[in-house]
Amino acid sequence: MDDTRIVYLDNNATTQLAPEVQKAVADVEASVYGNASSMHTFGRRAGALVEEARRNVADLIDCNPDEITFTSGASESNNTVFEIARSLIEKRGGGRIVTTTIEHPSIMETVKYLRSEGITVDMAPVDREGRVRIDELKKLLGDDVVLVSVMTGNNETGSIQEVGLISELAHACGALFHTDATQAIGKIEVSCRKWNLDFLSCSGHKFYGPKGVGVLYAKKGVPFQPFVHGGEQEHGRRAGTYNTPAIYGLGIAAKLAKEGLQEEHDRLWAMREKLRKGIVASVPNVVVNGCQEHCLPGTLDVSFENVEGESILLMLDMRGIAVSTGSACATGSLEPSYVLLAGGLDVELAHGSIRFSFGRYNTMEDVDYVLEVLPPIIERLRAISTH
Repeated sequence: MDDTRIVYLDNNATTQLAPEVQKAVADVEASVYGNASSMHTFGRRAGALVEEARRNVADLIDCNPDEITFTSGASESNNTVFEIARSLIEKRGGGRIVTTTIEHPSIMETVKYLRSEGITVDMAPVDREGRVRIDELKKLLGDDVVLVSVMTGNNETGSIQEVGLISELAHACGALFHTDATQAIGKIEVSCRKWNLDFLSCSGHKFYGPKGVGVLYAKKGVPFQPFVHGGEQEHGRRAGTYNTPAIYGLGIAAKLAKEGLQEEHDRLWAMREKLRKGIVASVPNVVVNGCQEHCLPGTLDVSFENVEGESILLMLDMRGIAVSTGSACATGSLEPSYVLLAGGLDVELAHGSIRFSFGRYNTMEDVDYVLEVLPPIIERLRAISTH
């Protein structure tokens, strides 16, 4: 066994910078210091890089460049959309928001806050595969719904939602539709036009771009309420001095993602399936979570009976394998994954879940190493388990 091998399988939490992105960011950091909002030569040079990035992102998600607003990440973008909904509800003197029970914490926590402020938010349930129950969603829709927000692909299970259909249902009752596409970007085709989206959120660090920079797509003409006030940047939609190096790096990452989309999808899916089949064949009493047909290609969530997920994670980490027990944004919580519980998984099994998430720089040899190391770890942990 190779105890010095490092296998990073937590790409849903964050990806490493693509070498091309790393170079681009470093070059801009070193040579472009003008404020992109300034009118002089230095500012115009920085502004040109920001606009190049805007075009690259628009090309990736199939929209117009002027519909792109740069933010600090998907969490800010999500909060902005819900702030827009809250503003509309207040202006109308009433209304509701509809979302789901499996959204990212940046939406779940925002829902808690809005409810504490008296805003009505209804949550559609999911089936055992982690996909929204369309029949139940329809029951929640009505002409008082202002916003429907459903993520594209889940960060824990990888289950992909029927975004186009849900968008159609939302618009049929007069609501705006938003999708958090953070986990889907660069892995599957994402189209603002095809899905008729009003809003979309994503983060650069999920597809080999810099941390601390993201995107909010807002269809031309939709209502907009800035979340960050203080300046006229982004046509008044988001104040703050442009982080030109990070934005430019995000644009390079978007360009790379667009160029290699199908190849990336196929590579990730092949590794994911090899690991899934290998675990099922070599480790008894496991449950593979999420939808296996409509699934993000690099995400595999497995529950191991009679074992704590944290124990598996720590023992894998000692062997150089980095995984997650769920969403990185919920790290520190001893509660089982609310995403898995929402799909009806047993509490004990939810406690024993591990998320393996593949990325561009993983190899089949990584899968072989995990399949070599993992079964003995599960066997040892079960032997000392109190269950």
